Amino acid sequence: MPAKAKPAAKTKLSLEDAMAALEKAGTAQARKIYARHGAPEPMFGVSFADLKALMKRIGVDHDLALDLWNTGNFDARNLALKVVDPLAMSATELDRWASEDTARSCHAYVAQLAAEGPHGRTRAEAWLVARSEVKRRFGWHLVGALAMRDASVPAEWFTERLAAIESGIHKAPNTEREAMNLALIAIGCRDAAMRKAALAAAKKIGPVTVDHGDTECKTPSATDAIEKAWTHAKAKSFESPAAQERGREPMRTRC
Repeated sequence: MPAKAKPAAKTKLSLEDAMAALEKAGTAQARKIYARHGAPEPMFGVSFADLKALMKRIGVDHDLALDLWNTGNFDARNLALKVVDPLAMSATELDRWASEDTARSCHAYVAQLAAEGPHGRTRAEAWLVARSEVKRRFGWHLVGALAMRDASVPAEWFTERLAAIESGIHKAPNTEREAMNLALIAIGCRDAAMRKAALAAAKKIGPVTVDHGDTECKTPSATDAIEKAWTHAKAKSFESPAAQERGREPMRTRC
């Protein structure tokens, strides 16, 4: 479901001031960590804690977000994703942002952004059939975001996505396979019917192997992750993990 309009910017920063603040906050250690996760240069190496502090200073500033993204700087793009207005993003702008092969974390945040606005389903459908592996990866992340955040998407839509995951996940390229597995988990967290369907698909799929490179990341078992999410949500008296997620600040800005 599209996000509610957010308040205006708190502190008006120029692009130059924002880039200077990012550069000051960067560290060599963060650059090494981000590089291992596929983050490209240029980057300063700004922690997500420092990015969130800047986000709180700025609030929502859509024009600044577009300018930050256009720099191509990894940290600037992370900040852009936190101060952008999801309701102001056009389908064309979302397509352009989803064309950029950045660190894997950015893929999830761009997907979250799309899910918060009016173009979520159309962008997912377009990206999933794109020739570009990068866009397909964004598409699967968007499927997961819609499963968790948008209660208006019909069950049949997710049933079709489950069938595509079941038939294609083991043939998909490495990072697309990772995104498909995460989408499978998210669909299984949507409601009781999707939980049953996703668990059945996960059983047929079996173990999913993803090469995470020189990182400590692990590939979650879809079955275990779905059941753990449901146990946690029920313990907190939520109808489903997705219902719990819809009551929280979007991951794009809270993390």
